[in-house]
Parts: sequence; C-alpha cells; structure tokens
Amino acid sequence: MSTVDNRIAFVRGAFVPLREAVLPVMDRGFLFGDGVYEVMAVIEGRLVDNDHHLQRLNRSLGEIGIANPFSVEKWTEIETEIMRRNELRNGLIYIQVSRGVAERAFQYAEGLEPTVVMFPQFSRVQSNPIIETGARIITVPDMRWARRDIKSTSLLAQVMAKHAVKQAGVKEAWMLDGNTITEGASSTAFIVTPSAELVTRNLSQDILPGITRRTVLEIAKHHGLTIVERSFSKAEVLEATEAFYTSASTIAVPVIEMDGICVGGGVPGPIFRSLYDAYLQDVMTLPASIS
Repeated sequence: MSTVDNRIAFVRGAFVPLREAVLPVMDRGFLFGDGVYEVMAVIEGRLVDNDHHLQRLNRSLGEIGIANPFSVEKWTEIETEIMRRNELRNGLIYIQVSRGVAERAFQYAEGLEPTVVMFPQFSRVQSNPIIETGARIITVPDMRWARRDIKSTSLLAQVMAKHAVKQAGVKEAWMLDGNTITEGASSTAFIVTPSAELVTRNLSQDILPGITRRTVLEIAKHHGLTIVERSFSKAEVLEATEAFYTSASTIAVPVIEMDGICVGGGVPGPIFRSLYDAYLQDVMTLPASIS
C-alpha cells in the first residue's frame, strides 16, 4: 500500500486533501463524542441503501438535538462528488456530524453550527472471501449505553470488543446482555432455527436499526422465509442451523463458530447464500452515481 494518502475529504464545508484536513480542538465531537455518524457502501459506482442511511442519520441527529445541516439532495450531491473526486467505485463513504465548536463544558449552547466530515475508504465489500469459508466469532459483555439505537460516535465499548476480536484471531464479537445476544460489535446478528425461522432481534433502544438488516429482511420476505423478530440466547446460536451477521461494510457474513464451538455444521448455509446473492443482484439494478 502506498504511504501517500491522496484521498479528498469534505470537511467543514470544503473539499480538501485528507492529509491536510484539520478540526478545532474545541469541537465537541473530539472532546465528548458529541455526534453521530453513518457509513454507506459503494459497489460498482452505486451508493447502496443511501436514502435509508440518510434517514437514519437524520433520526440520530434529531434524537440528540442536532439540526440536520443538509437536505437529502445536498447530502447525496456531496457523496457523489466525493466519489467523483476520489474515483471511488468500490468502498465506503464515512459521514460524521458533531454538535460543533464551543468552549469545553458539558452544557452546550443552542444553535451551534454542526461540524460535518465525509471521507472515502477503498475496498470491495462485495468480494469478501470470508463468505465462502465462514467466520469465527466470540462473545463479549455488552457494556454500551442505553441508547444503542442512536449511531453515536462514542464507540469505546465497540473499540474494546474489536480489540478482543483481534486478540482472539476471529472476525467479529457478538455482545451479550446476560444470556441474550444484543448485536455484533459492528453488525446485526441473525440465526436460522431448526424449524427454518429467520430470527433477528426486534428493533428497540437496545440495538441499532441496521440498514443492511432492513434490506436483508425485505429480501427474506420476498423469498417467503418465516421471519421472527425477537431476542435470542447464546444457546440458541449454538443450536441454530445457520447464523450470520450484516453490516454496510461487510454486507453479510456467515458464522461457523462461536467461542470455539461449531455453529451450523461449520459451513455457510444455503439461506445465507440465497440472501447474499439476492442482495448483490438487487444492488446491480441501482443507477450508478459515477461511471
């Protein structure tokens, strides 16, 4: 990999070289994690699930009282320009909005100008070799705050979980609240029961409303699968015929082992594969933002 970072970012209203981008020390996103973020996938020049990501961004901003600085149309215009300037055909676009800049204090003044940052990351999310072999995962205690439905930039618990993943030499961590799986450190958890039900946690303040989760559930409905939205336990994962997780940055990944115990026969299952393939087929029907 080149040591020269030539990416162009959008920072505080201007397109600038990422290596030259700066933020004020007094930005509340830096001092308090007082902000929210979104990550959108780009596949073959197509912004995937973009309207739904922007809707979730708007909801997260509203939940913490930050005025959305842009319309959907303006957000999309900036994203498209990021793609064009960076020749981004495959990868991710990261958006972060903080409350803005002010003297450090827990209380904040109303009407601060939000700080907006956007930058690209290059990868082929649709070409992850782990979908062929399946992923090994671990469980960790869920130490996060009570409003997990807000896509907050305060991610220390997830950072610690991902470090545990690295130390264990696996791909992801599923978080436990007692014996209940909440969600992955950066993903939504799914299982397929022995009775062929597709199960994922119901939406509430306990989990993030995953955008890829939403799309996969729509595809599952079209395939005639029985969908059950409820909590499930670690024991149910180990008894499942299949397990997988979803996110914008991975699409979907089959789980073949949890905490050293085989899951789903130790191979990716057919329901996972059919949903994954259908997802990619649907993506390729989207209009391309750049050629």
